[in-house]
Amino acid sequence: MSIGSKRRLSRIFRDDGRTVIVPMDHGVTLGPVAGLVDMQEIVNKLVVGGADAIVIHKGIAKTTQLHGVGLITHLSASTSLSPEPDWKVQVTSVLQAIRLGADGVSIHVNVGAENENVMLAEMGVIADECEEYGIPLFAMMYPRGPNIKNSHDSAVVKHVARLGAELGADIIKTNYTGSVETFKEVVDGCPVPVVIAGGPRANNEEDVLRMVYDSIQAGGVGVSIGRNVFQHKNPIVMVKAVSSIVHEDASVKEALTILEEE
Repeated sequence: MSIGSKRRLSRIFRDDGRTVIVPMDHGVTLGPVAGLVDMQEIVNKLVVGGADAIVIHKGIAKTTQLHGVGLITHLSASTSLSPEPDWKVQVTSVLQAIRLGADGVSIHVNVGAENENVMLAEMGVIADECEEYGIPLFAMMYPRGPNIKNSHDSAVVKHVARLGAELGADIIKTNYTGSVETFKEVVDGCPVPVVIAGGPRANNEEDVLRMVYDSIQAGGVGVSIGRNVFQHKNPIVMVKAVSSIVHEDASVKEALTILEEE
């Protein structure tokens, strides 16, 4: 890994080797959903809460002040209006992300989708460009397609995580598999750091925090949670609660106390 990549990774990960990332690329897929209407407002709240990095598209990166939070520019896009929403296409370049001051770039690959081969080909080229320019690649690797019966099955999740590492990603984001034991299989089979996705808006905070805690116990290095943070009634304290588990080894009960007190 180049010195440039190492320096940029140090702005995404803390000294403990863990990270709290908040993805906010949903405006492309779904439009201005709740929590992402005013992007500057939500970024300000995440900074106060202690998020380590955010994932946003190039247009938002141009118009939003980041106040020191790590910037991961998302290169992939599709919309919920498309006849093929699982087909993520490249919409900007690694060089453009660097011009925007990004600390990393991210791509989204739906493994098992009809156009998986096209997404993998794009990922391979992007990974080579990241290596050339010294910028980390954050790969969102999801089992998603006609042959995927359970997108949280450890057998497929550990396959897609390993696939991302094999093709050159520096950080993998993927689904949590439901237990410490099965997610440990994912982590053990992946030679680069793994963070968990947050998934759809959860019914309660304890479920989210339990998932975060268990993923850390399994060897995960943090989270990339969007809707369960930016759509929370108080995103600042939700980030604080998640961060307490990731960076301070807090228990679920201790993290819930942070939410209750504030």
